[in-house]
Amino acid sequence: MRDPGADARISPLQKAVWWAQDYVYAAGWQVRGFLSRVQPASFRNGTRAPVVIIPGVYENWQFMMPLIQAIHDAGHPVHVVTVLQRNKLKVPDAAKLVAQHLEEAGLRDAILVAHSKGGLIGKYTMLSLDPEHRIERMIAVCAPFSGSRYARYMLLPSLRIFSPRNALTLQMSRELAINSRITSIYGPFDPHIPEGSVLPGATNIELPAAGHFKILGDPATARLIVEQLNLPA
Repeated sequence: MRDPGADARISPLQKAVWWAQDYVYAAGWQVRGFLSRVQPASFRNGTRAPVVIIPGVYENWQFMMPLIQAIHDAGHPVHVVTVLQRNKLKVPDAAKLVAQHLEEAGLRDAILVAHSKGGLIGKYTMLSLDPEHRIERMIAVCAPFSGSRYARYMLLPSLRIFSPRNALTLQMSRELAINSRITSIYGPFDPHIPEGSVLPGATNIELPAAGHFKILGDPATARLIVEQLNLPA
Protein backbone atom coordinates (compact mmCIF):
# COMPACT_ATOMS: atom_id res chain seq x y z
CA MET A 1 0.00 0.00 0.00
CA ARG A 2 1.11 3.55 -0.67
CA ASP A 3 1.91 6.04 2.05
CA PRO A 4 -1.58 7.51 2.71
CA GLY A 5 -0.10 10.98 2.88
CA ALA A 6 1.80 10.74 -0.39
CA ASP A 7 -1.08 11.78 -2.66
CA ALA A 8 -2.00 14.63 -0.33
CA ARG A 9 1.39 16.20 -0.97
CA ILE A 10 0.69 16.35 -4.73
CA SER A 11 -1.37 19.32 -5.90
CA PRO A 12 -4.65 18.73 -7.79
CA LEU A 13 -3.22 20.68 -10.73
CA GLN A 14 -0.18 18.42 -10.92
CA LYS A 15 -2.40 15.34 -10.79
CA ALA A 16 -4.56 16.73 -13.60
CA VAL A 17 -1.47 17.33 -15.75
CA TRP A 18 -0.23 13.80 -15.12
CA TRP A 19 -3.67 12.36 -15.94
CA ALA A 20 -3.74 14.22 -19.26
CA GLN A 21 -0.18 13.26 -20.18
CA ASP A 22 -0.91 9.63 -19.32
CA TYR A 23 -3.89 9.38 -21.66
CA VAL A 24 -2.15 11.23 -24.48
CA TYR A 25 0.75 8.79 -24.20
CA ALA A 26 -1.55 5.75 -24.11
CA ALA A 27 -3.59 6.92 -27.10
CA GLY A 28 -0.45 7.60 -29.12
CA TRP A 29 1.04 4.19 -28.47
CA GLN A 30 -2.21 2.38 -29.15
CA VAL A 31 -2.19 3.94 -32.62
CA ARG A 32 1.52 3.27 -33.16
CA GLY A 33 1.06 -0.32 -32.06
CA PHE A 34 -1.80 -0.80 -34.51
CA LEU A 35 0.25 0.62 -37.38
CA SER A 36 3.51 -1.14 -36.47
CA ARG A 37 4.81 -3.76 -38.87
CA VAL A 38 7.70 -4.85 -36.66
CA GLN A 39 7.88 -8.61 -36.33
CA PRO A 40 8.30 -10.03 -32.80
CA ALA A 41 10.84 -12.59 -34.00
CA SER A 42 13.27 -9.75 -34.76
CA PHE A 43 13.94 -9.35 -31.03
CA ARG A 44 14.74 -12.98 -30.21
CA ASN A 45 18.49 -12.84 -30.72
CA GLY A 46 20.83 -12.05 -27.84
CA THR A 47 23.35 -13.62 -25.49
CA ARG A 48 22.00 -12.59 -22.09
CA ALA A 49 19.08 -13.95 -20.07
CA PRO A 50 15.85 -14.28 -22.08
CA VAL A 51 13.08 -11.81 -21.30
CA VAL A 52 9.35 -12.43 -21.71
CA ILE A 53 7.11 -9.37 -22.12
CA ILE A 54 3.63 -9.35 -20.57
CA PRO A 55 1.60 -6.19 -21.34
CA GLY A 56 -1.41 -4.84 -19.46
CA VAL A 57 -5.10 -5.16 -20.20
CA TYR A 58 -6.14 -3.94 -23.68
CA GLU A 59 -2.47 -3.55 -24.59
CA ASN A 60 -0.83 -5.40 -27.45
CA TRP A 61 2.86 -6.25 -27.20
CA GLN A 62 3.86 -3.23 -29.31
CA PHE A 63 2.56 -0.97 -26.52
CA MET A 64 5.74 -1.86 -24.60
CA MET A 65 8.05 -1.18 -27.53
CA PRO A 66 10.22 1.43 -25.73
CA LEU A 67 11.13 -1.18 -23.11
CA ILE A 68 11.44 -4.01 -25.63
CA GLN A 69 13.90 -2.01 -27.70
CA ALA A 70 16.02 -0.98 -24.70
CA ILE A 71 16.11 -4.54 -23.34
CA HIS A 72 17.06 -5.98 -26.73
CA ASP A 73 19.71 -3.32 -27.27
CA ALA A 74 21.24 -4.43 -23.96
CA GLY A 75 21.78 -7.92 -25.38
CA HIS A 76 18.73 -9.81 -24.14
CA PRO A 77 16.60 -11.97 -26.43
CA VAL A 78 13.05 -10.67 -26.01
CA HIS A 79 9.98 -12.89 -26.36
CA VAL A 80 6.43 -11.61 -26.73
CA VAL A 81 3.41 -13.85 -26.22
CA THR A 82 1.47 -12.83 -29.30
CA VAL A 83 -1.47 -15.16 -28.52
CA LEU A 84 -2.36 -12.85 -25.63
CA GLN A 85 -3.44 -10.37 -28.32
CA ARG A 86 -4.93 -7.43 -26.33
CA ASN A 87 -4.76 -9.27 -23.02
CA LYS A 88 -8.48 -9.48 -22.20
CA LEU A 89 -8.40 -13.04 -20.86
CA LYS A 90 -8.80 -13.92 -17.20
CA VAL A 91 -5.51 -13.94 -15.31
CA PRO A 92 -5.28 -17.77 -14.98
CA ASP A 93 -6.04 -18.27 -18.68
CA ALA A 94 -3.48 -15.67 -19.73
CA ALA A 95 -0.93 -17.21 -17.37
CA LYS A 96 -1.40 -20.59 -19.09
CA LEU A 97 -0.45 -18.98 -22.41
CA VAL A 98 2.68 -17.47 -20.85
CA ALA A 99 3.67 -20.84 -19.36
CA GLN A 100 2.99 -22.52 -22.69
CA HIS A 101 5.27 -20.03 -24.47
CA LEU A 102 8.06 -20.62 -21.95
CA GLU A 103 7.87 -24.37 -22.56
CA GLU A 104 7.49 -24.26 -26.33
CA ALA A 105 10.37 -21.78 -26.71
CA GLY A 106 12.53 -23.89 -24.39
CA LEU A 107 13.31 -20.92 -22.16
CA ARG A 108 15.30 -21.30 -18.95
CA ASP A 109 16.28 -18.68 -16.37
CA ALA A 110 13.76 -16.36 -18.01
CA ILE A 111 12.90 -12.95 -16.59
CA LEU A 112 9.39 -11.59 -16.97
CA VAL A 113 8.95 -7.88 -17.67
CA ALA A 114 5.32 -6.95 -17.11
CA HIS A 115 3.08 -3.92 -17.09
CA SER A 116 -0.06 -3.47 -14.98
CA LYS A 117 -2.27 -6.60 -15.31
CA GLY A 118 0.81 -8.32 -16.70
CA GLY A 119 2.25 -8.26 -13.19
CA LEU A 120 -0.69 -10.29 -11.89
CA ILE A 121 -0.35 -12.73 -14.78
CA GLY A 122 3.36 -13.05 -14.13
CA LYS A 123 2.95 -13.68 -10.42
CA TYR A 124 0.23 -16.28 -11.06
CA THR A 125 2.50 -18.04 -13.56
CA MET A 126 5.37 -18.06 -11.07
CA LEU A 127 3.14 -19.36 -8.28
CA SER A 128 1.12 -22.01 -10.07
CA LEU A 129 2.41 -22.80 -13.54
CA ASP A 130 6.18 -23.07 -13.36
CA PRO A 131 6.96 -26.58 -12.04
CA GLU A 132 10.23 -26.71 -13.99
CA HIS A 133 11.36 -23.33 -12.59
CA ARG A 134 11.83 -21.75 -15.99
CA ILE A 135 11.21 -18.26 -14.53
CA GLU A 136 14.03 -16.73 -12.55
CA ARG A 137 12.23 -13.53 -11.52
CA MET A 138 9.92 -10.73 -12.63
CA ILE A 139 10.18 -6.97 -13.06
CA ALA A 140 6.72 -5.37 -12.96
CA VAL A 141 5.79 -1.77 -13.76
CA CYS A 142 2.67 -0.27 -12.16
CA ALA A 143 1.16 -3.64 -11.28
CA PRO A 144 -2.07 -3.62 -9.18
CA PHE A 145 -0.85 -6.22 -6.70
CA SER A 146 -3.36 -4.91 -4.12
CA GLY A 147 -6.05 -4.10 -6.69
CA SER A 148 -7.60 -0.74 -7.49
CA ARG A 149 -10.62 0.78 -5.76
CA TYR A 150 -11.70 2.24 -9.11
CA ALA A 151 -12.41 -1.24 -10.46
CA ARG A 152 -15.77 -1.38 -8.70
CA TYR A 153 -17.05 1.36 -11.02
CA MET A 154 -16.05 -0.45 -14.20
CA LEU A 155 -18.77 -2.07 -16.31
CA LEU A 156 -16.51 -4.54 -18.09
CA PRO A 157 -15.64 -7.78 -16.27
CA SER A 158 -12.10 -7.53 -17.67
CA LEU A 159 -11.63 -4.38 -15.56
CA ARG A 160 -13.67 -5.32 -12.49
CA ILE A 161 -11.20 -8.12 -11.76
CA PHE A 162 -8.85 -5.46 -10.39
CA SER A 163 -11.07 -4.87 -7.38
CA PRO A 164 -9.20 -5.20 -4.05
CA ARG A 165 -12.00 -7.60 -3.06
CA ASN A 166 -11.50 -9.89 -6.05
CA ALA A 167 -10.94 -13.44 -4.82
CA LEU A 168 -7.87 -14.03 -7.00
CA THR A 169 -6.28 -10.71 -6.02
CA LEU A 170 -6.80 -11.52 -2.35
CA GLN A 171 -5.44 -15.03 -2.81
CA MET A 172 -2.28 -13.87 -4.56
CA SER A 173 -1.71 -11.05 -2.06
CA ARG A 174 -1.49 -13.70 0.67
CA GLU A 175 1.18 -15.61 -1.27
CA LEU A 176 4.44 -14.05 -0.10
CA ALA A 177 6.96 -16.80 -0.84
CA ILE A 178 7.97 -15.58 -4.31
CA ASN A 179 7.77 -11.83 -3.65
CA SER A 180 11.53 -11.72 -3.08
CA ARG A 181 11.93 -12.65 -6.76
CA ILE A 182 9.88 -9.65 -7.90
CA THR A 183 10.93 -6.05 -8.52
CA SER A 184 8.00 -3.62 -8.49
CA ILE A 185 8.54 -0.28 -10.23
CA TYR A 186 6.11 2.65 -9.99
CA GLY A 187 5.93 6.44 -9.88
CA PRO A 188 4.75 8.98 -7.29
CA PHE A 189 1.23 9.03 -8.74
CA ASP A 190 -0.73 6.39 -10.62
CA PRO A 191 -4.15 7.60 -11.81
CA HIS A 192 -5.43 4.04 -12.13
CA ILE A 193 -4.01 2.43 -9.01
CA PRO A 194 -4.43 4.75 -6.02
CA GLU A 195 -3.40 1.87 -3.74
CA GLY A 196 -0.01 1.89 -5.40
CA SER A 197 2.23 -0.99 -6.49
CA VAL A 198 4.28 -1.63 -3.35
CA LEU A 199 4.60 -5.39 -2.85
CA PRO A 200 5.64 -6.68 0.60
CA GLY A 201 8.90 -8.59 0.48
CA ALA A 202 9.70 -7.47 -3.07
CA THR A 203 12.28 -4.97 -4.29
CA ASN A 204 10.13 -1.83 -4.50
CA ILE A 205 11.48 1.13 -6.49
CA GLU A 206 9.74 4.48 -6.96
CA LEU A 207 10.83 6.55 -9.96
CA PRO A 208 10.19 10.28 -10.44
CA ALA A 209 8.12 9.54 -13.56
CA ALA A 210 4.38 9.58 -12.80
CA GLY A 211 1.48 7.94 -14.59
CA HIS A 212 0.27 4.44 -15.33
CA PHE A 213 1.22 4.40 -19.02
CA LYS A 214 3.66 7.25 -19.62
CA ILE A 215 6.17 5.73 -17.22
CA LEU A 216 6.76 3.01 -19.85
CA GLY A 217 8.25 5.57 -22.21
CA ASP A 218 10.46 7.32 -19.67
CA PRO A 219 14.17 6.63 -20.34
CA ALA A 220 14.75 6.24 -16.57
CA THR A 221 12.35 3.29 -16.52
CA ALA A 222 14.19 1.53 -19.33
CA ARG A 223 17.57 2.18 -17.70
CA LEU A 224 16.38 0.82 -14.36
CA ILE A 225 14.90 -2.30 -15.91
CA VAL A 226 18.12 -3.02 -17.82
CA GLU A 227 20.08 -2.55 -14.58
CA GLN A 228 17.75 -4.95 -12.76
CA LEU A 229 17.99 -7.49 -15.58
CA ASN A 230 21.76 -7.53 -15.29
CA LEU A 231 21.85 -8.13 -11.54
CA PRO A 232 23.16 -11.58 -10.56
CA ALA A 233 20.51 -14.23 -9.98
